[in-house]
Amino acid sequence: MKFTYLWVDFFTVLVPFIFSFHAKLNFHKQFRYFFPANVLAAILFISWDILFTKIKVWGFNPDYISGVHIFNLPLEEILFFICVPFSCVFSYHCLNLYFKINWKPKTESVFVLCFSAILVIIGLLNYFRLYTSVTFVSLALLLLFLKYVMKVNWLPKLFSIYPILLLPFFIVNGILTGTGPDAPVVWYNNAENLGIRMLTIPVEDTFYGFELILLNVFFYEYLKAKFNPEMVPADVNN
Repeated sequence: MKFTYLWVDFFTVLVPFIFSFHAKLNFHKQFRYFFPANVLAAILFISWDILFTKIKVWGFNPDYISGVHIFNLPLEEILFFICVPFSCVFSYHCLNLYFKINWKPKTESVFVLCFSAILVIIGLLNYFRLYTSVTFVSLALLLLFLKYVMKVNWLPKLFSIYPILLLPFFIVNGILTGTGPDAPVVWYNNAENLGIRMLTIPVEDTFYGFELILLNVFFYEYLKAKFNPEMVPADVNN
């Protein structure tokens, strides 16, 4: 039981890491961009995590963690911000190789504006619920920043891919929030969220997860463009 969370991290990253070296995928060649990008994103999310743990927005069941702590967070929680983004960016890389995803510019703009507006409205209406308000408003601001300030061209890809990533997300997050174990590995203070659960998963986790992947992909794509501007996606037929 003490290593439940650690095992979740391990099995989350195991298969993507092994297949990173597959000759047709070659994600290992992107490690030099992914890991610095991951560090940048992880610093922000770990800081957020430290604060929310301190004020008891969420916490960790000592029965399911090793007892090793870094910055007052379980080691397993720190590893979560490496293992989950690695697996998701690996999936993003693979799907980009095999599928060309494009939206019309108007469709993308309307979707980003409408989605962001909904997030802001829900966040502000629930300003007294910290997990809901901070997650929804910060995600909306990040989307608007990426779309209209950074002018990234990969948002439609991530919007299209994220629903696919939700399947492993529900498995991993389900275990952590109590689907399977006798008690949750990670507990939530329901006064700080909407109280809406998908099985045992707070609905906010879906948006928190999307923001985590969004920020990792942003730094990943930014570093690729900065240090290898001529890089193009590999042709899987070669």
